[in-house]
Amino acid sequence: MEIFVRILCIVIGYCFGLIQTAYLYGKAHGIDIREHGSGNSGTTNALRVLGKKAGLIVFAGDLFKAVAACVIARIVGTMFFPDILYPMILWTGLGVVIGHNFPFYMNFKGGKGIAATAGVILGLLDWRIICVCLTAFLLTVVITRYVSLGSLIVVTLFFVSFLVLGYHGAIVNPALNEPYLGNELIESYVIIFLFASLAFYRHKANIVRLVQGNENKLFDKKKDE
Repeated sequence: MEIFVRILCIVIGYCFGLIQTAYLYGKAHGIDIREHGSGNSGTTNALRVLGKKAGLIVFAGDLFKAVAACVIARIVGTMFFPDILYPMILWTGLGVVIGHNFPFYMNFKGGKGIAATAGVILGLLDWRIICVCLTAFLLTVVITRYVSLGSLIVVTLFFVSFLVLGYHGAIVNPALNEPYLGNELIESYVIIFLFASLAFYRHKANIVRLVQGNENKLFDKKKDE
């Protein structure tokens, strides 16, 4: 039964992820975002192609769809499956990111899943992790103006901070008011590692450009190829 629940969480999350905010916003303004800029259906490309307002709207939309999916998983998990509450939230969130990155109706060409991942981090309601990731992202982007670098640091710190907190027994199941110590904690590690792996995979071209020193900086007009 619990395996079926996990699969259902991924499927439901995937359906939320199919809400492609950048693509829909672009279409509403007469363009296909995938044919402009980097061709990526995400916040950064929307910002570069359509402006700051579009970037904020797209970010909010992609963030909210992940938060909404995680809230549903939290409610259902608390009521019916309290033992696997965190895995349910995380599997649902992972489904959102997969749906965002690989939407079937767009030939599996979507975004990179960072805003959606941020929504999952918010959906966990752990303010320690939220503060660490948010602070690291803002500092990185302000100092370097590399959104891609800030994004990769966020997903890395998401995994590391969860790992450290879990090791010290500080990840608490809110449904049972007790720390995660067993298989559910290890499962959560694995899922968050998958989040990070997906992000690095989707940013592989950005990583090459970062190493070569020609990655686009925020608000630069240079095309993100």
